[in-house]
Amino acid sequence: MGRLAPSPTGRLHLGHARTFALAASRARAAEGRLLMRIDDLDTARCRPEFTRAALEDLAWLGLRWEEPVHVQSRRLDRYRAALARLHAAGLVFPCHRSRKDLAEALSAPHESPLHPADDEPVYPSAWRPPADAPPPPLDSAGLACNWRFRVPDGREITFVDGHYGPQTAVCGRDFGDFLVWRKDGFPSYQLACAVDDAELGVTEVVRGADLIRSTFRQLLLLEALGAPRPAYHHAPLLTDENGVRLAKRHDALSLATLRASGRHPADLLAEP
Repeated sequence: MGRLAPSPTGRLHLGHARTFALAASRARAAEGRLLMRIDDLDTARCRPEFTRAALEDLAWLGLRWEEPVHVQSRRLDRYRAALARLHAAGLVFPCHRSRKDLAEALSAPHESPLHPADDEPVYPSAWRPPADAPPPPLDSAGLACNWRFRVPDGREITFVDGHYGPQTAVCGRDFGDFLVWRKDGFPSYQLACAVDDAELGVTEVVRGADLIRSTFRQLLLLEALGAPRPAYHHAPLLTDENGVRLAKRHDALSLATLRASGRHPADLLAEP
């Protein structure tokens, strides 16, 4: 089972098209199924018109998926249930530190395709509560604060990527305690993805190389939730003429703009 997972925070661009087309192609080659999931948990930026546009753009590319379309904002009960399991196992703790606190405590990492500068920084272990300290309950007040997953410091996490080959990261060094729940009452990307991939039966995740670091976090969550790990295939990022990776602000390369200019899907996907 493969999946397409657009985030409706803007119009999809050529980089998205090629990654999603790769996911569809790999599912088809394996005689598997393909589902559609809308990652709409960024409430400040996600808009219904972008959801409609993403489905239209991907259909224009010739991609086909199973119904129904899964929408993360309609699955909040599943994410709360997963958080409760992690809480009962003593694997999460409340965090009252802000992004500004982290920025002041840590220097930004050097950006590379596999270690993007916007990746979540390593959380200082000195800020953790003691491991034997009972966490507060997950009542309405508890769900209104940030929660982090306590990583097993020094443990090596590995997986074999379908494109980049063997990948290794060390907990507490390459990534630290990471967000699983946000104080606005929504799960983090890491928790939502892990829960969805497990519960929806995804067996291969195809996505951009900027999410390799996220894979290590999601593997820990899948293990903690007793779920099997899918295979992963991270695609190289598409860059513009200046070598900057494409973002949704690159309107000239949005699928809507390319469609309006008369470009054909087969030609876009075949270009180097």
